[in-house]
Amino acid sequence: MSFTNKIGVISDSFQVGLREGLKKSKEVGAEGVQIYAVSGEMAPENLSSAARKELKSYIADLGLEISALCGDLGGHGFQDAAANAQKVEQSKRILDLAVELGTDVVTTHIGIVPDDVNSPIYAAMQSACEELGVYAKSMNAYFAIETGPERSAHLKSFLDTLSTNGVSVNFDPANMVMVTGDDPVEGVKLLKDYIVHTHVKDGRQTRPIDPKEVYGYLGYEGMTHEKIAEMASSGAAFLEVPLGEGQVDFDAYFAALQEIGYKGYLTIEREVGATPEDDIRKAVQFIKKYRGY
Repeated sequence: MSFTNKIGVISDSFQVGLREGLKKSKEVGAEGVQIYAVSGEMAPENLSSAARKELKSYIADLGLEISALCGDLGGHGFQDAAANAQKVEQSKRILDLAVELGTDVVTTHIGIVPDDVNSPIYAAMQSACEELGVYAKSMNAYFAIETGPERSAHLKSFLDTLSTNGVSVNFDPANMVMVTGDDPVEGVKLLKDYIVHTHVKDGRQTRPIDPKEVYGYLGYEGMTHEKIAEMASSGAAFLEVPLGEGQVDFDAYFAALQEIGYKGYLTIEREVGATPEDDIRKAVQFIKKYRGY
């Protein structure tokens, strides 16, 4: 099997700051970068028009593209109707920034989609995603929900209730094997009409776990990336590992992406580990073996 999908890296995974992370992304052989744009210097409110142009030029001069921005606001996602107006507006500003910087994808976590489709939490999430989807569609762009908090079939049924595909999917196979035990290959086939971005990450589950322990839930603790990274390092319930060392069958996963005609980025995410640069460099080479050049 060989394919031509471009390789991306979440530049924040290097943990060395924005500019240094962009340079390292180029050094390890990536063609694109995904960048967090929620707080700090990348937050939309902190980037003037001139700063946006300068950053776009800086990335282009490195020979890189932006595969996506990460607009994950954490907490309870869009489960809390009272908080959604502010979160929806913040998400729209991140999408504005993404389009201005030359990408049409913002990835996010929306919170766990409840099993009960008649619950107030389901209604709150549906309303927020409908508004975001319509906004994204008007700009020929996408908010892409990261897989993992619920099984693929349930996520698809939720997405099918929305009026557009402006809210789509950022497919992360490792989250699925680590948390829900879902099959990434079947997930790709189920969500084929919605996948607009992917993460390349590996992991394994060490014991069954309630997704609420990982991703939070309204009435319980909210989600933070720090907490997930701590859990993924401890191995108490799941462990994030370098590519090829976990339970993701990459032969089958990459084949499934080709089967559905996915042409987008394969973006490496490394949330744990003492030597992220080494792990990311090896991950780039791991993917390049499949590309055949």
